[in-house]
Amino acid sequence: MKIGIDARTILNPEKGEAIGIGHYTYQLIRYLLQIDQENEYVLFFDFRVREKDVKKFTKPNVKIKFYPFSDYKKYLPGAYNEILGSATLAKEHLDVIHTTSPLSRIPISYRGKTIVTVHDLAIYKVPEVFPKIRRTKMKATLSLMVNKANKIITVSESTKKDVTEIFHYPEKDIQVVHSGFDKRLFEEPKISREKTLAQYGVNHNKKYILFLGTIEPIKNITRLFEAFKNFQDQWLKKNKEKEYQLVLAGKNGWLASEYKQIAKNIGIAKDVIFTGYVVGDELVPLFKNADFFIMPSLYEGFGMTVLEAFATKTPAIVSNVSSIPEVAGEAALLVDPWNVKDITEAMMNFSQNEELKDKYRKLGSEQLKKFNWEKCARETLAIYKSI
Repeated sequence: MKIGIDARTILNPEKGEAIGIGHYTYQLIRYLLQIDQENEYVLFFDFRVREKDVKKFTKPNVKIKFYPFSDYKKYLPGAYNEILGSATLAKEHLDVIHTTSPLSRIPISYRGKTIVTVHDLAIYKVPEVFPKIRRTKMKATLSLMVNKANKIITVSESTKKDVTEIFHYPEKDIQVVHSGFDKRLFEEPKISREKTLAQYGVNHNKKYILFLGTIEPIKNITRLFEAFKNFQDQWLKKNKEKEYQLVLAGKNGWLASEYKQIAKNIGIAKDVIFTGYVVGDELVPLFKNADFFIMPSLYEGFGMTVLEAFATKTPAIVSNVSSIPEVAGEAALLVDPWNVKDITEAMMNFSQNEELKDKYRKLGSEQLKKFNWEKCARETLAIYKSI
């Protein structure tokens, strides 16, 4: 069997991507090539990725191809993708092409069998947290790719339910394959606690609550700020001084620039730290030294950061919506992300109860065992064979 995988979401192979769909694609390919020497793979990379960076994927049964979208992209992006993209794929005579994101569009004119991984449908479920232009573009591409797919992979039961409800796609042609977790990324940190905290401006004499994710509305940052303000006020009624900081670790997304002003308006700016994007080696000490982790997202297709908290034995407070309860199981304290009071109470419970936090640390370690990339690769390979 000749299997094509659209690997254009991997733009930094040397780093294994750090987060998101690029990481999913990287790990899926890495494990497929470990378990399968029987079938032939054609990996399609973005033209911006250098050949020397993809050497780690070189195997006797692997062919590396680069999408030829450079010279004419700015002039004829749509037509160029359709004509040359379709020709590039057709030339390989693939038995199946797998695109690991519906936003990495396979040309509509391509007639080969297609599998699409859908990670989330937040653009449909909570459209108000996305800019209008992005909503329009993403919905159009998602609809095209879902309707084109011979089979769909979703990373959670929750996303599968969304696909069937929104697109009326046959449930029998949707397979849930959970993402895995790479424990190597969360081994003992090479960078000291003191160096990491100092680098990001965290006061090492205070405890802190850690949030990790892109700073944007879907992550529910404003309600998190309101809950943290309430938490501080309740804490001060029982203690002499503020003991907690809120550390927001993640790159800036849509409307990120407004959150610093919101923190000032609420009166918590001195205790809120924006670290910006955190590289892998520094992420582990940030997790390990947090009093607890919080993720009050309004929607997640999978919620990998929950597993990262489990891997570092960091007790977690997470939302009770979309895929998050499915991934967290009983190993995290679930809250209603729309209810500021509920989030505040969870913070107070964790801040005052070490036994409760210990309970979730142990449960988190057990829950983490359910997610591994080899299992993900084997289940995905079975889907390739099925069509």
